[in-house]
Amino acid sequence: MAAEEARRRVIERVRERVTPDADEREAMREATATLVSRIEAELDALPVEADVVQVGSTARGTWLAGDRDIDVFVRFPPSLDRATLERYGLEIGNAVLPEGHEEYAEHPYVTGEFAGFDVDLVPCYDVAEGSALQSSVDRTPHHNAYLRAHIDDDLAGEIRVFKQFLKGIGAYGSDLRTRGFSGYLSELLVLEFGDLDSLLAAAADWHPPVAFDPEGHATTEHDDPLVMVDPTDPSRNVAAVCSAENVARLQHYAREFRADPREALFEPREPEPLDAEAVATHVERRGTTPVAVVFDAPDVVDDQLYPQLEKSLSGIRDALDRRGFDPLRATALADDRAALFVELAHRTLPTVERHEGPPVRVRRHAEGFADAYADRSGERVDPYGPFIDGDRYVVERERDFTDAVAFLKSEELFSVGLGAQVETELENDYEVLAGDEVASLAAEFGTELARYFAPRP
Repeated sequence: MAAEEARRRVIERVRERVTPDADEREAMREATATLVSRIEAELDALPVEADVVQVGSTARGTWLAGDRDIDVFVRFPPSLDRATLERYGLEIGNAVLPEGHEEYAEHPYVTGEFAGFDVDLVPCYDVAEGSALQSSVDRTPHHNAYLRAHIDDDLAGEIRVFKQFLKGIGAYGSDLRTRGFSGYLSELLVLEFGDLDSLLAAAADWHPPVAFDPEGHATTEHDDPLVMVDPTDPSRNVAAVCSAENVARLQHYAREFRADPREALFEPREPEPLDAEAVATHVERRGTTPVAVVFDAPDVVDDQLYPQLEKSLSGIRDALDRRGFDPLRATALADDRAALFVELAHRTLPTVERHEGPPVRVRRHAEGFADAYADRSGERVDPYGPFIDGDRYVVERERDFTDAVAFLKSEELFSVGLGAQVETELENDYEVLAGDEVASLAAEFGTELARYFAPRP
């Protein structure tokens, strides 16, 4: 009972701190009402029937104190063609947010500032729940309606504290850089368990894959560590973007909170950025060889950039691993430039590598292996073998690359499965840094390198 009371005290203190006060709520209401009124005035001039709906955490009363985001969707009839919907959406957005700018997700929308709030004004189709979506954002108003029908003020308070907990542990956000818990997923999880303490108690004991289906209507199997079937779409996993790492992170800190409840767990921790000297010291102390492929970052939004960086990093890491350089860890860094950073146990390797064939007793495969290597005359270096070592055929053959840097500077780099726009930038120009040369990255990526060299759960 004492432990439960201690957790509850911490939750209540955080809850008080992250709940918007009366002034903030009133400012939000006034800004939203004015926005909606202006959008409706623009809609009156259009030759179609459309309406406006506020969505997201501010519509549901689950936003955190200090958050300044308003999301408004303009719903058009499903009969409207896509090009016209996009044109109307941009016309309205630019009229209501004249200082804003256009961004693009599945289709263009306008984002800007209004009365001190950051506003996204998004067009969508007004489709019935469960009907065929014409755009992925069409389901968002249904998410909003579902949660508004199920969340009361007390549950909203628990949701805010959970969101703050996820922010504190670095697992909040469904963007493709973070691959964490979205606001919608966070709200559904608290709704599933009724309060934060019960949710964290359950998460501490999860054995992924873990699945929840609030409406008991799932129609699709999902191969994800966490599954939350969308209450408004039986085929969709709300948690599909959430990485196994972030599910594990939630489990780790749920156990931390239950063992030692403290407000510090709810506070994001940004490490002090490393300077070049500190990076060089880490490299020397570890005795490894970090390498980095550095290039101009493609000019695309983060949700397009980071999947390409991760694909490219995976390709490079796997290629280095197959060639025997033994990567320890790897990370992708991006700002104006990008760096694919891989820490290697070895930069250089012997000229020859061992290649094992099948056991001699497996006649057909063994004879095929022996025949393949029996005559190598005319090549640059004859392999050693085939010979028998133990009970199997073995050859020792010359490596294509004995230096990891030589591989990264070669045309072979372009055979590893790079992201399309990353590959284009590499074709234009790139450099390879090795060893303590990576210290020069600290000027641009000091915080990211601090996270790398001092990792936490």
